[in-house]
Amino acid sequence: MSPLRKRGHAPAAGSRAGHRNRVRIIGGEWRSRLIDFEDAEGLRPTPDRVRETLFNWLGQDLTGWRVLDLFAGSGVLGFEALSRGAASAVLVDRSRGAVERLRATAAALGTDRAELLHCDALEFLARPGGSAFDVVFVDPPYASGLALPVLERLAPHLAPGARVYVESAAPLALPGWTALRSGRAGAVCYQLFLKEQP
Repeated sequence: MSPLRKRGHAPAAGSRAGHRNRVRIIGGEWRSRLIDFEDAEGLRPTPDRVRETLFNWLGQDLTGWRVLDLFAGSGVLGFEALSRGAASAVLVDRSRGAVERLRATAAALGTDRAELLHCDALEFLARPGGSAFDVVFVDPPYASGLALPVLERLAPHLAPGARVYVESAAPLALPGWTALRSGRAGAVCYQLFLKEQP
């Protein structure tokens, strides 16, 4: 993944030079479990307080939900959803190192509900068929401009009433989408969207 990933976030808690980067799952079955993530320049997982807000928006119990985590990075959003009862999560990242770390995390958590894919997010969305997801996390490299192209391609992959969480450098507005909630943390704007029905 581009070294620009998530530069707007502060360094993850528990990470320091010369030591493996870690982030904590904050709720559900795996609450307080630590996730190690790739030591890539600029990779910054979504901070605890933003995740807490996000899962307050979504509801704490995601039992049965199908989750897509694009630009997965540390995978903390996807694994957090699984911890809160999601039936399955597809985590996509173009960094081979990130995907290897995601596999190690899934093994450490003892879960077979995570599908880990080494590919580009837009290439994944161009694939025909596949699952209809109940929630999608879109957290592209900071200031990359990829959020809008992803939203433009997401509709065929969404279940009715699906929620789409997006992090971006500035608030987004796109025809056909309703912004349900929004917030800001430092240089990052985060929003929860609903695709409007025709």
